[in-house]
Amino acid sequence: MNQLGFPSDVTPQDIVREKTFGGAIGLCAKAAGLEPKQVTDAVKTSEGKDVDKSAWSRWVNDKEGIEWPKLVQVMDKCGNDAPLLWMLHARGYDLASLRKRETELERQLRLMEERLQRAEAANVVLVNALNGRVAA
Repeated sequence: MNQLGFPSDVTPQDIVREKTFGGAIGLCAKAAGLEPKQVTDAVKTSEGKDVDKSAWSRWVNDKEGIEWPKLVQVMDKCGNDAPLLWMLHARGYDLASLRKRETELERQLRLMEERLQRAEAANVVLVNALNGRVAA
Protein backbone atom coordinates (compact mmCIF):
# COMPACT_ATOMS: atom_id res chain seq x y z
CA MET A 1 0.00 0.00 0.00
CA ASN A 2 1.15 3.51 -0.69
CA GLN A 3 1.32 6.40 1.75
CA LEU A 4 -2.45 6.84 1.58
CA GLY A 5 -3.05 3.20 2.44
CA PHE A 6 -4.26 2.26 -1.05
CA PRO A 7 -2.58 -0.41 -3.16
CA SER A 8 -1.09 0.99 -6.34
CA ASP A 9 -1.76 -1.20 -9.34
CA VAL A 10 0.98 -2.34 -11.64
CA THR A 11 -0.13 -4.26 -14.72
CA PRO A 12 1.71 -7.22 -16.21
CA GLN A 13 2.33 -5.01 -19.26
CA ASP A 14 4.10 -2.47 -17.04
CA ILE A 15 6.28 -5.23 -15.61
CA VAL A 16 7.19 -6.74 -18.98
CA ARG A 17 8.29 -3.33 -20.33
CA GLU A 18 11.00 -3.05 -17.68
CA LYS A 19 14.30 -4.42 -18.93
CA THR A 20 16.12 -4.58 -15.57
CA PHE A 21 15.46 -5.32 -11.93
CA GLY A 22 16.50 -1.75 -11.13
CA GLY A 23 13.92 -0.52 -13.59
CA ALA A 24 11.29 -2.56 -11.74
CA ILE A 25 12.30 -0.94 -8.45
CA GLY A 26 11.91 2.46 -10.10
CA LEU A 27 8.52 1.40 -11.50
CA CYS A 28 7.47 0.40 -7.99
CA ALA A 29 7.90 3.98 -6.75
CA LYS A 30 6.60 5.60 -9.93
CA ALA A 31 3.37 3.56 -9.85
CA ALA A 32 2.81 4.78 -6.30
CA GLY A 33 3.43 8.39 -7.30
CA LEU A 34 6.37 8.60 -4.92
CA GLU A 35 9.73 10.30 -5.28
CA PRO A 36 12.81 8.23 -4.44
CA LYS A 37 13.42 10.24 -1.25
CA GLN A 38 9.91 9.43 -0.01
CA VAL A 39 10.66 5.74 -0.48
CA THR A 40 14.16 5.74 0.98
CA ASP A 41 12.92 7.66 4.03
CA ALA A 42 10.71 4.66 4.79
CA VAL A 43 13.51 2.08 4.36
CA LYS A 44 15.70 1.22 7.32
CA THR A 45 18.83 -0.87 7.52
CA SER A 46 19.01 -3.89 9.83
CA GLU A 47 20.61 -1.52 12.37
CA GLY A 48 17.60 0.80 12.13
CA LYS A 49 19.44 3.50 10.19
CA ASP A 50 17.93 5.36 7.24
CA VAL A 51 18.94 4.37 3.72
CA ASP A 52 20.57 7.22 1.82
CA LYS A 53 19.58 8.44 -1.64
CA SER A 54 22.79 7.11 -3.18
CA ALA A 55 21.67 3.57 -2.28
CA TRP A 56 18.45 4.18 -4.27
CA SER A 57 20.50 5.32 -7.24
CA ARG A 58 22.64 2.19 -7.08
CA TRP A 59 19.55 -0.03 -6.83
CA VAL A 60 17.67 1.46 -9.78
CA ASN A 61 20.82 1.59 -11.93
CA ASP A 62 21.65 -2.06 -11.17
CA LYS A 63 24.97 -1.10 -9.59
CA GLU A 64 24.16 -2.71 -6.24
CA GLY A 65 21.79 -5.41 -5.13
CA ILE A 66 19.09 -4.77 -2.58
CA GLU A 67 18.63 -7.01 0.44
CA TRP A 68 15.28 -8.75 0.78
CA PRO A 69 14.19 -6.91 3.97
CA LYS A 70 14.84 -3.55 2.29
CA LEU A 71 13.03 -4.63 -0.88
CA VAL A 72 10.01 -5.63 1.22
CA GLN A 73 10.04 -2.18 2.85
CA VAL A 74 10.17 -0.52 -0.59
CA MET A 75 7.25 -2.60 -1.88
CA ASP A 76 5.26 -2.01 1.31
CA LYS A 77 5.80 1.76 1.11
CA CYS A 78 4.85 1.83 -2.57
CA GLY A 79 1.88 -0.50 -2.25
CA ASN A 80 2.84 -2.80 -5.08
CA ASP A 81 5.07 -5.79 -5.81
CA ALA A 82 6.57 -4.63 -9.11
CA PRO A 83 10.13 -5.83 -8.37
CA LEU A 84 8.90 -9.23 -7.19
CA LEU A 85 6.64 -9.61 -10.23
CA TRP A 86 9.53 -8.57 -12.48
CA MET A 87 11.68 -11.34 -10.98
CA LEU A 88 8.91 -13.88 -11.56
CA HIS A 89 8.53 -12.75 -15.17
CA ALA A 90 12.31 -12.89 -15.67
CA ARG A 91 12.23 -16.50 -14.44
CA GLY A 92 9.52 -17.43 -16.95
CA TYR A 93 6.38 -17.26 -14.80
CA ASP A 94 3.03 -16.26 -16.32
CA LEU A 95 2.02 -13.14 -14.43
CA ALA A 96 -1.61 -13.48 -15.51
CA SER A 97 -2.03 -16.78 -13.66
CA LEU A 98 -0.53 -15.67 -10.35
CA ARG A 99 -2.74 -14.75 -7.44
CA LYS A 100 -2.09 -13.86 -3.83
CA ARG A 101 -3.13 -16.25 -1.10
CA GLU A 102 -6.00 -15.27 1.14
CA THR A 103 -4.73 -13.79 4.41
CA GLU A 104 -6.16 -14.91 7.73
CA LEU A 105 -7.98 -11.59 8.07
CA GLU A 106 -9.42 -11.89 4.55
CA ARG A 107 -10.55 -15.46 5.33
CA GLN A 108 -12.29 -14.32 8.50
CA LEU A 109 -13.99 -11.49 6.62
CA ARG A 110 -15.13 -13.85 3.86
CA LEU A 111 -16.56 -16.29 6.41
CA MET A 112 -18.38 -13.49 8.24
CA GLU A 113 -19.83 -12.18 4.96
CA GLU A 114 -21.05 -15.68 4.08
CA ARG A 115 -22.60 -16.03 7.53
CA LEU A 116 -24.29 -12.64 7.16
CA GLN A 117 -25.74 -13.59 3.76
CA ARG A 118 -27.16 -16.82 5.21
CA ALA A 119 -28.67 -14.93 8.15
CA GLU A 120 -30.23 -12.34 5.82
CA ALA A 121 -31.72 -15.11 3.66
CA ALA A 122 -33.15 -16.81 6.76
CA ASN A 123 -34.63 -13.48 7.90
CA VAL A 124 -36.41 -13.07 4.56
CA VAL A 125 -37.96 -16.53 4.97
CA LEU A 126 -39.05 -15.76 8.54
CA VAL A 127 -40.54 -12.37 7.63
CA ASN A 128 -42.45 -13.94 4.75
CA ALA A 129 -43.71 -16.73 7.02
CA LEU A 130 -44.85 -14.24 9.64
CA ASN A 131 -46.67 -12.24 7.00
CA GLY A 132 -48.41 -15.38 5.73
CA ARG A 133 -46.49 -15.50 2.45
CA VAL A 134 -44.99 -18.68 1.11
CA ALA A 135 -41.37 -18.49 0.05
CA ALA A 136 -40.87 -19.40 -3.57
